[in-house]
Amino acid sequence: MTAKKLFIFILLLLGQFVLAQNDSIIKLEELVISDVYLKDNQSQSIQVLTDSVISKNQPSLTNLLNYTSVIYFKEYGRGMLSSVSFRGTTASQTAVVWNGININSQLNGSTDFNTITTNDFNSISVKAGGGSVIYGSGAIGGSVHLNNDLEFKKQFKNDFRASYGSFATIGTNYRLVFSNAKWSSQIGFSYNGSENDYPYVGLYTWKGEQRKNTNGQYYTAGLNVSLGYKINAKNSIKFYSQTSNTDRNISLVSESDTKTKYINSFNRNLIEYQGVFNKLTTSFKTAYITENFKYFGDINSDYFTFGKTECIITKFDFGYQLSKHLKLNGVADYNHTKGYGTGFGNNTRQIGSAAVLAKWNVTTKWQNEFGIRKEAMDNYESPLLFSVGSSYVFSKLYTLKANFSRNFRIPTFNDLYWEEGGNPDLKPESAYQAEIGNVFSFKKITLSQTMYYNKIKDMLRWVPGERGIWTPQNTDRVQTYGTEILLEWATNINKHYFVLNSTYAYTISENEETKKQLFFVPYHKATASIAYSYKKLAANYQFLYNGFVYTRSDNDPNEIIDPYNVSNFGIDYDFGWFDSSKLGFQVLNAFNEKYESLEDRPLPGRNFNIYINLKF
Repeated sequence: MTAKKLFIFILLLLGQFVLAQNDSIIKLEELVISDVYLKDNQSQSIQVLTDSVISKNQPSLTNLLNYTSVIYFKEYGRGMLSSVSFRGTTASQTAVVWNGININSQLNGSTDFNTITTNDFNSISVKAGGGSVIYGSGAIGGSVHLNNDLEFKKQFKNDFRASYGSFATIGTNYRLVFSNAKWSSQIGFSYNGSENDYPYVGLYTWKGEQRKNTNGQYYTAGLNVSLGYKINAKNSIKFYSQTSNTDRNISLVSESDTKTKYINSFNRNLIEYQGVFNKLTTSFKTAYITENFKYFGDINSDYFTFGKTECIITKFDFGYQLSKHLKLNGVADYNHTKGYGTGFGNNTRQIGSAAVLAKWNVTTKWQNEFGIRKEAMDNYESPLLFSVGSSYVFSKLYTLKANFSRNFRIPTFNDLYWEEGGNPDLKPESAYQAEIGNVFSFKKITLSQTMYYNKIKDMLRWVPGERGIWTPQNTDRVQTYGTEILLEWATNINKHYFVLNSTYAYTISENEETKKQLFFVPYHKATASIAYSYKKLAANYQFLYNGFVYTRSDNDPNEIIDPYNVSNFGIDYDFGWFDSSKLGFQVLNAFNEKYESLEDRPLPGRNFNIYINLKF
């Protein structure tokens, strides 16, 4: 697709945003967001993907966000390691927040999005722009929020989904929701696995045989429990628990390579108390989180390297409504992490922080947000972080948003202690970001456009050192800037429902010294979805375009990943049994596009998936 055709495509689709893929296409659920700061943020772009959207996509978080957001994904093959670039930043500069707690790995600072199953959550949100004042390290490019939102009302729901697809791909998910005025509970189980032996489109061996994805088997299994008890009208206790295990072989680049395997798992437990006392609100959270991995350099050997962390987090938040227009919050948290493993020995670190936040509603149309945060740790000096935001509703047609913030990322255990090469003298990355957003609403159309500029100092990079040993250093100064366009349109004509959603991102991310674009950051990314339903029949179409990316820091035009566009089609029918009983069929990569997001890691050609979804 040429730039001209891409631009025409964007204009035709008007640009972006989120909400549905189809389902009861324009029925939008009203959710109680568990992360209060996410709900209160009015000065930045926040995209909420509800239950109906999540259920219409493939189960991994990579697939969901790749087709519905401006985030760029790089995959080491289907189901393999997946990393992101949000607003031109690195994978460790995007925070992943679980029910208000930052869960980025203490080992490498990032999250593998292919280890997260989307059906484990009833809402997933994407917040663009800096958020370190609230969410801490890594929230530089943006943040992804995974929420289990509990409601205290009488309900009993069962949601079961099973699917089978090409390459012996099996998926199951079950979630029970049971609640009344005092209790609320969600219990869920998920499993997704595949032989993953897909043929490479257009690639053959020297014997003329079509090459296949070899040693790519994987599975992910998870258990989720969320419980809430309302002590009275002003006090409640909530408990969240999530356990997951991902076992996958690593796809071979060459058939002569040694077969390897990677196993990683995590366990997260969080208890929260919330209280309201006239003008005072309180929240106290305590979390215990573990993560570990095992890497087998040869799957036929019992030898493996490993790493494990154990993390205890406590967070206390109290808010006071000073007046009708002004609310103040004080937040204090403490993080104690112990890490040990083959590469970095036994180490611990402790982090304490304090923040002050203010929300000032000058009028019903003009809202302002302020915040400062300071962290203390034994082996680095954290900068003073701040955030200032404002939004003004000029009319029903137009809203203006603006935000300015300082954000950061701390060195990880691997950065500090890896043997050999770890550098205990590293400084945290620091970034200043400014953005202006314009939101236009007219009848059933919502169009959002955001321009941003991000200046990053002391970016961490692993570079060759003495005796050829790679070591992390604070080297680069990077600036990223660009624009994001998001559009939503929905209408109905009699019983015919139509929804169109689209996103577009133009991104410059360059080294200030060399003026070169960072590798694996596309200049252009666009997505679109068109959905139609009539009575019990629904159909949808998805489109993804990624522009070319450089794979070398010198921007060698001969070392690039070619641009690609991928299309998916889906159709389902509700037989009307129980509350809902849908049988669906999907054609993925319908035009058999030959593409990859990482060198020598081809992704599947045309493949199929059939599913059944029962709600009762």
